Amino acid sequence: MNVTLAVKQYVSKMIESSGPGMKVLLMDKETTSIVSVVYTQSEILQKEVYLFERIDSQNRDNMKHLKAICFLRPTKENVEHLIQELRRPKYSVYFIYFSNVISKSEIKALAEADEQEVVAEVQEFYGDFIAVNPHLFSLNLHGVARGRSWEPSMLSRCTQGLTSVLLALKKCPMIRYQLSSDMSKRLAESVKQIITKEYELFDFRKTEVPPLLLILDRSDDAITPLLNQWTYQAMVHELLGLNNNRIDLSRVPGISKDLREVVLSAENDEFYANNLYLNFGEIGTNIKNLMEDFQKKRPKGQQKLESISDMKAFVDNYPQFKKMSGTVSKHVTVVGELSRLVSERQLMEVSELEQELSCQNDHSNAQQSVRRLLQNPRVSELDAVRLVMLYALRYERHSSSILPSLMDELSRRGVSERHRRMVKSVVEYGGKRVRGSDLISPTDAVAITKQFFKGLSGVENVYSQHQPLLHDTLDQLIKGRLKDSQFPYLGASSLRDRPQDIIVFLIGGATYEEALTVYNLNRSTPGVRIVLGGSSIHNTKSFLEEVMSSMGPSSDRAQGSGRQGSRH
Repeated sequence: MNVTLAVKQYVSKMIESSGPGMKVLLMDKETTSIVSVVYTQSEILQKEVYLFERIDSQNRDNMKHLKAICFLRPTKENVEHLIQELRRPKYSVYFIYFSNVISKSEIKALAEADEQEVVAEVQEFYGDFIAVNPHLFSLNLHGVARGRSWEPSMLSRCTQGLTSVLLALKKCPMIRYQLSSDMSKRLAESVKQIITKEYELFDFRKTEVPPLLLILDRSDDAITPLLNQWTYQAMVHELLGLNNNRIDLSRVPGISKDLREVVLSAENDEFYANNLYLNFGEIGTNIKNLMEDFQKKRPKGQQKLESISDMKAFVDNYPQFKKMSGTVSKHVTVVGELSRLVSERQLMEVSELEQELSCQNDHSNAQQSVRRLLQNPRVSELDAVRLVMLYALRYERHSSSILPSLMDELSRRGVSERHRRMVKSVVEYGGKRVRGSDLISPTDAVAITKQFFKGLSGVENVYSQHQPLLHDTLDQLIKGRLKDSQFPYLGASSLRDRPQDIIVFLIGGATYEEALTVYNLNRSTPGVRIVLGGSSIHNTKSFLEEVMSSMGPSSDRAQGSGRQGSRH
């Protein structure tokens, strides 16, 4: 089960089906992202695709010597653009691929528009999602909820995205959902409806143990997306923001022109692929080793590489090193910026307290530590608010909660009213009243003993004590202990054997920390393959936007362009 490979194979098949000759790839905004995450431009150029165009671009030239490969989402707008295109074709021949199911009536409309008979084929290739890592996909949707209900267009877009993942992976699953979330039940029913309607598409070879789709709600674990991260991919997203594998470094002090935007893709960057899940300390060591190897090849004028700034100076001094190893100069810059932010924002201290708040139950110590850090002027506004949110979620019903006085402390710091309002919204979004599971560990003797032993072994350091709730949910599921009363099956049948192929979808967004959990479970559990997806991949900022858009009375909501395709 590899979502990256599934999308890559679709793109290769599209290009190969059109035969030899020069080609243009015609896409829409969303399919451009879907393709660019799995293939670089230079890789596609090698397949004789010399031009990349948007279907909605008005000023495209007539190029009758080119074949057009169209990869589009099956939306009303795209079908309309295609009809206009076919009435006045700019290219010699058209190979049309929709990323999801398209209705018969729309196929008919396209056929009627094709008076010049330039369409060679129309097919459905189910790459209707962003393949972030081999075991992680996103739909890039923000603001999926209104309160506890679906934003209507988002329900249909999530259904389309999820059914396309199932079709791409060739799985017809049994479905379980989180009972405490009405949104989970609605999505489960919506996916089931498509599977029933399109039963011919889902007629895959039966496996001994049927695959399982598990639908969960982000509001059950509002703690994970609030934590600072220390593994490479997660940390980059938290501190710099990863958007379709791209990072905007334009605000970095003294950044060179060619590094203002960099791409981090495990598919074609060996260093990134090898360091994706390593912690920050290991990455620093690995970059240093890489550069020292290069230095050995240059015996003259050895220079010590003790710090990140030494490495940056070294890269600047050797232009040929830059050419030979553009990836290294990119990673030196990224790691250098992460390291600057860690010290400027005192993130080691902040993160240690976040971990204590999320994993330990010591109220008197917690309240003192939060107060102390709120009074530290070097702690950023976002980090101050994040600590108060974690305190509020952790000690929501504690008899001696000091939340009101922490809120006053935020006011005294000059924290904006919008950020202060977010504290209340996060508790409304993911507080005890809403949660269907036990996010905050119980304090009975058995649990304390378990925590104690976990403390003796298996915790790498104070910065990685926290395990997302998803870890326990999947662990229970794999062992066959996940309660039907909390995660019922849709329909009458249930799974007797332990599941082997599991697709988990988080409504409201997944995180890279949860992706790391899935990566580790895949490695440590032979015979079990797990793929994680989310309506988006969050860092703290985007998660808080998601919370505000669902809890706020009149917030600006992101509109999706989802339209439910059907065929019969």
